[in-house]
Amino acid sequence: MPLTRISRSIAIAVALIVLSVSFLQAAAYWPGLMTWDAIRQYDQALSGDFDDWHPPAMGWLWREFSQIYAGPSPMLTLQLALYWGGFTLLIAKALRTGRWGLAIALTIAALMPISMALMGAVLKDCLMAGALLSVAGLLAWVRPGCDPWFRAIALILVVAAATLRFNAALACIPLAVMLLPGRVRSTPMRLASCSVIVGLILFCVMPAANRLIGARPSGVETSLIMFDLGGITEFSSVNVFPAVPVANPVAVNHHCYSPVRWDPYSWWVDEPCPIGFELVRATLKARHQNATLLWISAIVAHPIAYAEHRLRHFNINTRFLVHDQIERPVQVASVTNVWGYQVTPNPALATIDHAALAMAVTPLGWPITWLAIALGVVIAAPGLPSRRFTVPLALSALLYGSGYLVVSVASEIRYHLWTMLAAAIACVFTISDVFNDARLKKTRLAFSCLPLTIVVLLGTIWRVLAL
Repeated sequence: MPLTRISRSIAIAVALIVLSVSFLQAAAYWPGLMTWDAIRQYDQALSGDFDDWHPPAMGWLWREFSQIYAGPSPMLTLQLALYWGGFTLLIAKALRTGRWGLAIALTIAALMPISMALMGAVLKDCLMAGALLSVAGLLAWVRPGCDPWFRAIALILVVAAATLRFNAALACIPLAVMLLPGRVRSTPMRLASCSVIVGLILFCVMPAANRLIGARPSGVETSLIMFDLGGITEFSSVNVFPAVPVANPVAVNHHCYSPVRWDPYSWWVDEPCPIGFELVRATLKARHQNATLLWISAIVAHPIAYAEHRLRHFNINTRFLVHDQIERPVQVASVTNVWGYQVTPNPALATIDHAALAMAVTPLGWPITWLAIALGVVIAAPGLPSRRFTVPLALSALLYGSGYLVVSVASEIRYHLWTMLAAAIACVFTISDVFNDARLKKTRLAFSCLPLTIVVLLGTIWRVLAL
Protein backbone atom coordinates (compact mmCIF):
# COMPACT_ATOMS: atom_id res chain seq x y z
CA MET A 1 0.00 0.00 0.00
CA PRO A 2 1.50 3.40 -0.93
CA LEU A 3 2.47 5.71 1.91
CA THR A 4 -0.09 8.30 0.80
CA ARG A 5 -2.88 5.76 1.19
CA ILE A 6 -1.58 4.78 4.62
CA SER A 7 -1.45 8.41 5.69
CA ARG A 8 -4.93 9.03 4.30
CA SER A 9 -6.29 5.99 6.17
CA ILE A 10 -4.69 7.15 9.41
CA ALA A 11 -6.07 10.66 8.93
CA ILE A 12 -9.59 9.32 8.39
CA ALA A 13 -9.31 6.99 11.41
CA VAL A 14 -8.04 9.77 13.67
CA ALA A 15 -10.76 12.16 12.46
CA LEU A 16 -13.46 9.56 13.17
CA ILE A 17 -12.05 8.89 16.64
CA VAL A 18 -11.92 12.58 17.54
CA LEU A 19 -15.41 13.24 16.19
CA SER A 20 -16.94 10.20 17.87
CA VAL A 21 -15.29 10.74 21.23
CA SER A 22 -16.16 14.44 21.34
CA PHE A 23 -19.85 13.68 20.77
CA LEU A 24 -19.72 10.79 23.25
CA GLN A 25 -18.10 13.00 25.89
CA ALA A 26 -20.70 15.74 25.38
CA ALA A 27 -23.53 13.20 25.65
CA ALA A 28 -22.00 11.59 28.75
CA TYR A 29 -21.78 14.86 30.68
CA TRP A 30 -24.81 16.67 29.23
CA PRO A 31 -25.88 19.32 30.16
CA GLY A 32 -22.63 19.81 32.11
CA LEU A 33 -21.63 19.08 35.69
CA MET A 34 -22.32 21.97 38.07
CA THR A 35 -20.19 22.33 41.21
CA TRP A 36 -20.75 24.96 43.92
CA ASP A 37 -18.60 27.35 41.88
CA ALA A 38 -20.74 26.87 38.79
CA ILE A 39 -23.97 27.27 40.77
CA ARG A 40 -22.82 30.60 42.19
CA GLN A 41 -21.67 31.80 38.77
CA TYR A 42 -24.90 30.79 37.06
CA ASP A 43 -26.96 32.50 39.75
CA GLN A 44 -25.04 35.73 39.10
CA ALA A 45 -25.34 35.23 35.35
CA LEU A 46 -29.12 35.12 35.68
CA SER A 47 -29.31 38.14 37.97
CA GLY A 48 -26.61 40.22 36.28
CA ASP A 49 -25.28 41.14 39.74
CA PHE A 50 -21.62 40.10 39.63
CA ASP A 51 -18.90 40.04 42.26
CA ASP A 52 -15.28 39.07 41.65
CA TRP A 53 -15.07 35.88 43.76
CA HIS A 54 -15.35 33.88 40.53
CA PRO A 55 -14.34 35.37 37.15
CA PRO A 56 -17.02 37.92 36.18
CA ALA A 57 -15.99 37.58 32.52
CA MET A 58 -17.17 33.97 32.54
CA GLY A 59 -20.37 34.95 34.34
CA TRP A 60 -21.01 37.72 31.83
CA LEU A 61 -20.51 35.32 28.92
CA TRP A 62 -22.82 32.80 30.57
CA ARG A 63 -25.45 35.53 30.95
CA GLU A 64 -25.26 36.24 27.22
CA PHE A 65 -25.64 32.53 26.44
CA SER A 66 -28.54 32.14 28.88
CA GLN A 67 -30.60 34.61 26.88
CA ILE A 68 -30.38 32.19 23.96
CA TYR A 69 -30.44 28.86 25.81
CA ALA A 70 -30.69 28.41 29.57
CA GLY A 71 -28.54 26.18 31.70
CA PRO A 72 -24.95 24.93 31.66
CA SER A 73 -25.08 23.28 28.23
CA PRO A 74 -23.89 26.34 26.21
CA MET A 75 -20.80 26.67 28.43
CA LEU A 76 -20.13 22.94 28.21
CA THR A 77 -20.41 23.13 24.43
CA LEU A 78 -17.98 26.05 24.30
CA GLN A 79 -15.45 24.29 26.53
CA LEU A 80 -15.53 21.11 24.49
CA ALA A 81 -15.42 23.00 21.18
CA LEU A 82 -12.25 24.80 22.29
CA TYR A 83 -10.72 21.61 23.68
CA TRP A 84 -11.34 19.45 20.63
CA GLY A 85 -10.77 22.35 18.26
CA GLY A 86 -7.29 22.82 19.70
CA PHE A 87 -6.43 19.14 19.48
CA THR A 88 -7.86 18.95 15.95
CA LEU A 89 -5.56 21.75 14.81
CA LEU A 90 -2.56 20.02 16.40
CA ILE A 91 -3.41 16.63 14.92
CA ALA A 92 -4.08 18.17 11.50
CA LYS A 93 -0.68 19.89 11.60
CA ALA A 94 1.01 16.59 12.42
CA LEU A 95 -0.75 14.84 9.54
CA ARG A 96 -0.05 17.75 7.21
CA THR A 97 3.69 17.33 7.82
CA GLY A 98 3.57 13.55 7.46
CA ARG A 99 4.13 12.82 11.16
CA TRP A 100 1.37 10.27 11.59
CA GLY A 101 2.99 8.81 14.71
CA LEU A 102 2.75 12.25 16.31
CA ALA A 103 -0.90 12.51 15.21
CA ILE A 104 -1.68 9.23 16.98
CA ALA A 105 0.21 10.34 20.11
CA LEU A 106 -1.72 13.63 20.18
CA THR A 107 -4.98 11.72 19.87
CA ILE A 108 -3.98 9.62 22.87
CA ALA A 109 -3.10 12.81 24.79
CA ALA A 110 -6.55 14.20 24.01
CA LEU A 111 -8.10 11.05 25.46
CA MET A 112 -6.39 11.28 28.87
CA PRO A 113 -9.18 10.21 31.27
CA ILE A 114 -8.60 12.95 33.88
CA SER A 115 -8.80 15.75 31.32
CA MET A 116 -11.80 14.10 29.65
CA ALA A 117 -13.60 13.92 33.00
CA LEU A 118 -12.65 17.43 34.09
CA MET A 119 -13.83 18.94 30.82
CA GLY A 120 -17.32 17.61 31.58
CA ALA A 121 -17.69 20.13 34.41
CA VAL A 122 -18.46 23.80 33.79
CA LEU A 123 -15.47 25.41 35.47
CA LYS A 124 -13.19 28.39 34.86
CA ASP A 125 -10.18 26.05 34.83
CA CYS A 126 -11.70 24.00 32.01
CA LEU A 127 -12.71 27.03 29.96
CA MET A 128 -9.22 28.48 30.38
CA ALA A 129 -7.60 25.18 29.37
CA GLY A 130 -9.86 24.97 26.31
CA ALA A 131 -8.98 28.51 25.22
CA LEU A 132 -5.24 27.90 25.62
CA LEU A 133 -5.49 24.58 23.79
CA SER A 134 -6.95 26.43 20.82
CA VAL A 135 -4.09 28.93 21.12
CA ALA A 136 -1.62 26.03 21.02
CA GLY A 137 -3.35 24.64 17.95
CA LEU A 138 -3.13 27.98 16.15
CA LEU A 139 0.47 28.46 17.27
CA ALA A 140 1.40 25.15 15.66
CA TRP A 141 0.26 26.52 12.29
CA VAL A 142 1.84 29.97 12.58
CA ARG A 143 4.93 30.49 10.40
CA PRO A 144 7.60 33.09 11.16
CA GLY A 145 6.50 36.43 9.73
CA CYS A 146 3.28 34.96 8.32
CA ASP A 147 -0.31 34.10 9.21
CA PRO A 148 -1.40 37.40 10.86
CA TRP A 149 -5.00 36.24 11.18
CA PHE A 150 -3.99 33.11 13.09
CA ARG A 151 -1.86 35.27 15.37
CA ALA A 152 -4.66 37.77 15.94
CA ILE A 153 -7.23 35.08 16.80
CA ALA A 154 -4.75 33.34 19.10
CA LEU A 155 -3.93 36.60 20.91
CA ILE A 156 -7.64 37.28 21.43
CA LEU A 157 -7.99 33.83 22.99
CA VAL A 158 -4.93 34.48 25.19
CA VAL A 159 -6.51 37.70 26.50
CA ALA A 160 -9.81 35.88 27.05
CA ALA A 161 -8.00 33.15 29.02
CA ALA A 162 -6.31 35.81 31.16
CA THR A 163 -9.74 36.97 32.39
CA LEU A 164 -10.59 33.55 33.81
CA ARG A 165 -8.12 33.18 36.70
CA PHE A 166 -6.08 35.76 38.61
CA ASN A 167 -2.98 33.61 37.97
CA ALA A 168 -3.83 32.75 34.35
CA ALA A 169 -1.32 35.34 33.13
CA LEU A 170 1.47 32.95 34.15
CA ALA A 171 0.19 30.42 31.62
CA CYS A 172 -0.46 33.06 28.97
CA ILE A 173 2.86 34.94 28.94
CA PRO A 174 5.03 32.43 26.99
CA LEU A 175 2.29 31.83 24.41
CA ALA A 176 1.58 35.54 23.92
CA VAL A 177 5.28 36.34 23.49
CA MET A 178 5.66 33.69 20.78
CA LEU A 179 2.67 35.11 18.92
CA LEU A 180 4.27 38.54 18.63
CA PRO A 181 6.45 39.48 15.62
CA GLY A 182 9.89 37.87 15.75
CA ARG A 183 11.76 41.17 15.68
CA VAL A 184 10.46 42.19 19.14
CA ARG A 185 12.11 39.11 20.69
CA SER A 186 15.10 38.67 18.37
CA THR A 187 17.72 39.11 21.13
CA PRO A 188 17.81 37.89 24.76
CA MET A 189 17.38 41.46 26.01
CA ARG A 190 14.41 42.08 23.72
CA LEU A 191 12.89 38.75 24.71
CA ALA A 192 13.23 39.54 28.42
CA SER A 193 11.83 43.06 27.99
CA CYS A 194 8.97 41.80 25.84
CA SER A 195 8.12 39.10 28.40
CA VAL A 196 8.00 41.62 31.26
CA ILE A 197 5.80 44.04 29.31
CA VAL A 198 3.46 41.28 28.13
CA GLY A 199 3.28 39.93 31.68
CA LEU A 200 2.35 43.30 33.14
CA ILE A 201 -0.36 43.75 30.52
CA LEU A 202 -1.80 40.28 31.05
CA PHE A 203 -1.89 40.65 34.84
CA CYS A 204 -3.98 43.80 34.31
CA VAL A 205 -6.48 42.07 32.02
CA MET A 206 -8.63 40.45 34.71
CA PRO A 207 -8.96 43.55 36.93
CA ALA A 208 -9.78 45.61 33.84
CA ALA A 209 -12.43 43.12 32.71
CA ASN A 210 -13.94 43.02 36.20
CA ARG A 211 -14.20 46.79 36.23
CA LEU A 212 -15.75 46.96 32.77
CA ILE A 213 -18.38 44.42 33.81
CA GLY A 214 -19.04 46.31 37.04
CA ALA A 215 -18.27 43.43 39.39
CA ARG A 216 -18.31 44.21 43.11
CA PRO A 217 -15.14 43.51 45.15
CA SER A 218 -15.73 40.38 47.25
CA GLY A 219 -12.48 40.26 49.18
CA VAL A 220 -11.54 37.00 47.49
CA GLU A 221 -7.85 37.84 47.91
CA THR A 222 -8.36 37.54 51.68
CA SER A 223 -8.74 33.77 51.29
CA LEU A 224 -5.06 33.51 50.33
CA ILE A 225 -4.07 35.87 53.13
CA MET A 226 -6.12 33.90 55.68
CA PHE A 227 -4.57 30.61 54.57
CA ASP A 228 -1.03 31.99 54.79
CA LEU A 229 -1.62 33.67 58.15
CA GLY A 230 -2.98 30.37 59.44
CA GLY A 231 0.06 28.50 58.13
CA ILE A 232 2.54 30.98 59.57
CA THR A 233 0.76 30.89 62.95
CA GLU A 234 0.80 27.08 62.90
CA PHE A 235 4.50 26.65 62.11
CA SER A 236 5.86 29.62 64.07
CA SER A 237 3.60 29.20 67.13
CA VAL A 238 3.20 32.98 67.02
CA ASN A 239 -0.17 34.60 66.33
CA VAL A 240 0.06 36.71 63.16
CA PHE A 241 -3.69 37.23 62.73
CA PRO A 242 -5.06 40.69 63.52
CA ALA A 243 -6.26 41.16 67.10
CA VAL A 244 -9.47 39.15 66.79
CA PRO A 245 -11.60 38.60 69.93
CA VAL A 246 -10.59 34.93 70.27
CA ALA A 247 -8.88 33.50 73.34
CA ASN A 248 -5.57 31.72 72.67
CA PRO A 249 -5.60 32.17 68.84
CA VAL A 250 -2.52 29.94 68.37
CA ALA A 251 -4.29 26.95 69.94
CA VAL A 252 -7.54 27.71 68.11
CA ASN A 253 -5.72 27.98 64.81
CA HIS A 254 -3.98 24.65 65.46
CA HIS A 255 -7.37 22.92 65.41
CA CYS A 256 -8.46 24.82 62.29
CA TYR A 257 -5.37 24.78 60.07
CA SER A 258 -4.91 22.17 57.37
CA PRO A 259 -2.20 22.29 54.70
CA VAL A 260 -4.72 20.84 52.22
CA ARG A 261 -7.00 23.87 51.81
CA TRP A 262 -8.12 27.16 53.34
CA ASP A 263 -11.77 26.12 53.69
CA PRO A 264 -11.83 25.76 57.53
CA TYR A 265 -11.57 29.57 57.69
CA SER A 266 -14.54 30.01 55.31
CA TRP A 267 -18.22 30.29 56.19
CA TRP A 268 -19.47 27.32 54.16
CA VAL A 269 -17.94 24.42 56.12
CA ASP A 270 -19.94 22.55 58.77
CA GLU A 271 -17.75 23.79 61.65
CA PRO A 272 -16.17 27.15 60.67
CA CYS A 273 -13.02 28.19 62.48
CA PRO A 274 -13.63 30.83 65.21
CA ILE A 275 -10.90 32.82 63.44
CA GLY A 276 -12.96 33.10 60.29
CA PHE A 277 -13.01 35.05 57.05
CA GLU A 278 -15.72 37.52 58.06
CA LEU A 279 -14.31 38.10 61.55
CA VAL A 280 -10.83 38.85 60.22
CA ARG A 281 -12.20 41.21 57.54
CA ALA A 282 -14.33 43.03 60.10
CA THR A 283 -11.37 43.32 62.51
CA LEU A 284 -9.10 44.69 59.80
CA LYS A 285 -11.74 47.22 58.78
CA ALA A 286 -12.43 48.32 62.36
CA ARG A 287 -8.71 48.81 63.04
CA HIS A 288 -8.04 50.40 59.64
CA GLN A 289 -5.42 47.75 58.89
CA ASN A 290 -4.42 46.78 55.36
CA ALA A 291 -4.71 43.01 54.83
CA THR A 292 -1.94 42.90 52.25
CA LEU A 293 0.50 44.80 54.46
CA LEU A 294 -0.33 42.50 57.39
CA TRP A 295 0.29 39.48 55.16
CA ILE A 296 3.64 40.78 53.88
CA SER A 297 4.83 41.73 57.35
CA ALA A 298 3.96 38.24 58.65
CA ILE A 299 5.95 36.62 55.83
CA VAL A 300 8.94 38.89 56.43
CA ALA A 301 8.85 38.24 60.18
CA HIS A 302 8.49 34.45 59.84
CA PRO A 303 9.96 33.37 56.48
CA ILE A 304 10.79 29.81 57.57
CA ALA A 305 7.28 29.17 58.88
CA TYR A 306 5.82 30.63 55.68
CA ALA A 307 8.10 28.44 53.55
CA GLU A 308 7.17 25.31 55.51
CA HIS A 309 3.47 26.07 55.14
CA ARG A 310 3.78 26.74 51.41
CA LEU A 311 5.97 23.69 50.69
CA ARG A 312 3.67 21.37 52.61
CA HIS A 313 0.67 22.67 50.73
CA PHE A 314 2.42 22.50 47.35
CA ASN A 315 3.49 18.92 48.06
CA ILE A 316 -0.15 17.96 48.66
CA ASN A 317 -1.43 20.16 45.83
CA THR A 318 0.87 18.43 43.32
CA ARG A 319 0.39 14.94 44.83
CA PHE A 320 4.14 14.42 45.29
CA LEU A 321 5.05 12.82 48.63
CA VAL A 322 1.58 11.90 49.85
CA HIS A 323 -0.01 8.75 51.22
CA ASP A 324 -3.58 8.94 50.00
CA GLN A 325 -5.79 10.43 47.32
CA ILE A 326 -6.49 13.67 49.31
CA GLU A 327 -9.90 14.07 47.65
CA ARG A 328 -11.81 12.78 44.65
CA PRO A 329 -9.89 13.99 41.58
CA VAL A 330 -12.97 14.46 39.35
CA GLN A 331 -16.68 14.99 39.87
CA VAL A 332 -19.31 12.55 38.69
CA ALA A 333 -22.54 14.37 39.64
CA SER A 334 -23.78 17.93 39.91
CA VAL A 335 -24.48 19.55 43.25
CA THR A 336 -28.21 19.82 43.95
CA ASN A 337 -29.43 23.13 42.55
CA VAL A 338 -32.72 25.01 42.39
CA TRP A 339 -32.87 24.77 38.59
CA GLY A 340 -32.69 20.97 38.59
CA TYR A 341 -29.71 20.70 36.24
CA GLN A 342 -28.28 17.22 36.69
CA VAL A 343 -26.27 14.80 34.62
CA THR A 344 -28.07 11.50 34.08
CA PRO A 345 -25.85 8.53 35.04
CA ASN A 346 -24.87 6.59 31.93
CA PRO A 347 -22.30 3.97 30.86
CA ALA A 348 -20.06 6.45 29.02
CA LEU A 349 -19.80 8.74 32.04
CA ALA A 350 -19.11 5.77 34.33
CA THR A 351 -16.36 4.53 31.99
CA ILE A 352 -14.63 7.91 31.82
CA ASP A 353 -14.95 8.36 35.58
CA HIS A 354 -13.49 4.92 36.38
CA ALA A 355 -10.61 5.51 33.97
CA ALA A 356 -9.93 8.92 35.55
CA LEU A 357 -9.88 7.43 39.04
CA ALA A 358 -7.49 4.73 37.87
CA MET A 359 -5.21 7.29 36.22
CA ALA A 360 -5.20 9.44 39.37
CA VAL A 361 -3.40 6.78 41.43
CA THR A 362 -0.59 6.45 38.88
CA PRO A 363 2.24 8.94 38.33
CA LEU A 364 0.26 10.30 35.36
CA GLY A 365 -2.31 11.54 37.87
CA TRP A 366 0.25 13.53 39.88
CA PRO A 367 0.59 17.16 38.78
CA ILE A 368 4.22 17.09 39.94
CA THR A 369 4.89 14.49 37.21
CA TRP A 370 3.71 16.88 34.52
CA LEU A 371 5.80 19.71 35.95
CA ALA A 372 8.80 17.38 35.75
CA ILE A 373 7.90 16.48 32.15
CA ALA A 374 7.64 20.17 31.23
CA LEU A 375 11.05 20.84 32.77
CA GLY A 376 12.47 17.91 30.83
CA VAL A 377 11.11 19.35 27.57
CA VAL A 378 12.79 22.70 28.27
CA ILE A 379 16.10 20.90 28.88
CA ALA A 380 15.81 18.76 25.74
CA ALA A 381 14.43 21.41 23.38
CA PRO A 382 17.55 23.32 22.19
CA GLY A 383 18.46 22.01 18.75
CA LEU A 384 15.17 20.16 18.17
CA PRO A 385 12.99 21.14 15.18
CA SER A 386 9.85 21.81 17.24
CA ARG A 387 11.53 23.99 19.89
CA ARG A 388 9.77 27.18 18.77
CA PHE A 389 6.50 25.45 19.65
CA THR A 390 7.43 23.12 22.54
CA VAL A 391 9.41 25.61 24.65
CA PRO A 392 6.54 28.15 25.02
CA LEU A 393 4.13 25.32 25.84
CA ALA A 394 6.47 23.76 28.40
CA LEU A 395 7.23 27.15 29.97
CA SER A 396 3.50 27.88 30.13
CA ALA A 397 2.95 24.59 31.97
CA LEU A 398 5.89 25.23 34.31
CA LEU A 399 5.05 28.84 35.15
CA TYR A 400 1.39 28.15 35.72
CA GLY A 401 1.85 24.94 37.72
CA SER A 402 4.76 26.26 39.78
CA GLY A 403 2.81 29.43 40.54
CA TYR A 404 0.60 27.40 42.87
CA LEU A 405 3.59 27.19 45.20
CA VAL A 406 2.73 30.79 46.16
CA VAL A 407 -0.92 31.45 45.32
CA SER A 408 -2.84 28.21 45.92
CA VAL A 409 -5.50 27.87 48.64
CA ALA A 410 -6.83 24.39 47.76
CA SER A 411 -5.64 21.05 46.39
CA GLU A 412 -7.97 20.18 43.52
CA ILE A 413 -6.58 18.45 40.46
CA ARG A 414 -8.56 20.80 38.19
CA TYR A 415 -6.11 23.60 38.98
CA HIS A 416 -3.45 21.66 37.08
CA LEU A 417 -5.52 20.75 34.02
CA TRP A 418 -3.66 23.18 31.74
CA THR A 419 -0.28 22.11 33.13
CA MET A 420 -1.09 18.46 32.35
CA LEU A 421 -2.32 19.19 28.84
CA ALA A 422 0.45 21.63 27.87
CA ALA A 423 3.18 19.33 29.21
CA ALA A 424 1.66 16.32 27.43
CA ILE A 425 1.52 18.11 24.08
CA ALA A 426 5.06 19.50 24.41
CA CYS A 427 6.29 16.06 25.43
CA VAL A 428 4.85 14.16 22.47
CA PHE A 429 6.23 16.75 20.03
CA THR A 430 9.67 16.41 21.65
CA ILE A 431 9.58 12.60 21.56
CA SER A 432 8.48 12.75 17.93
CA ASP A 433 11.48 14.96 17.13
CA VAL A 434 13.83 12.46 18.77
CA PHE A 435 12.30 9.48 16.98
CA ASN A 436 12.55 11.37 13.69
CA ASP A 437 16.34 11.35 14.02
CA ALA A 438 16.74 14.85 15.43
CA ARG A 439 20.21 15.11 16.90
CA LEU A 440 20.12 15.17 20.68
CA LYS A 441 23.26 14.58 22.73
CA LYS A 442 23.06 11.64 25.11
CA THR A 443 23.99 13.83 28.06
CA ARG A 444 21.20 16.31 27.28
CA LEU A 445 18.74 13.44 26.83
CA ALA A 446 19.79 12.00 30.19
CA PHE A 447 19.42 15.36 31.95
CA SER A 448 16.01 15.89 30.35
CA CYS A 449 14.79 12.55 31.74
CA LEU A 450 16.23 13.20 35.21
CA PRO A 451 13.38 15.36 36.67
CA LEU A 452 10.74 12.81 35.71
CA THR A 453 12.85 9.91 36.98
CA ILE A 454 13.43 11.56 40.36
CA VAL A 455 9.77 12.53 40.81
CA VAL A 456 8.35 9.13 39.89
CA LEU A 457 10.95 7.25 41.93
CA LEU A 458 10.54 9.33 45.10
CA GLY A 459 6.77 9.51 44.82
CA THR A 460 6.46 5.76 44.35
CA ILE A 461 8.84 4.91 47.20
CA TRP A 462 6.97 7.27 49.52
CA ARG A 463 3.67 5.59 48.75
CA VAL A 464 5.05 2.06 49.04
CA LEU A 465 6.59 2.80 52.43
CA ALA A 466 3.24 4.12 53.64
CA LEU A 467 1.50 0.78 52.93
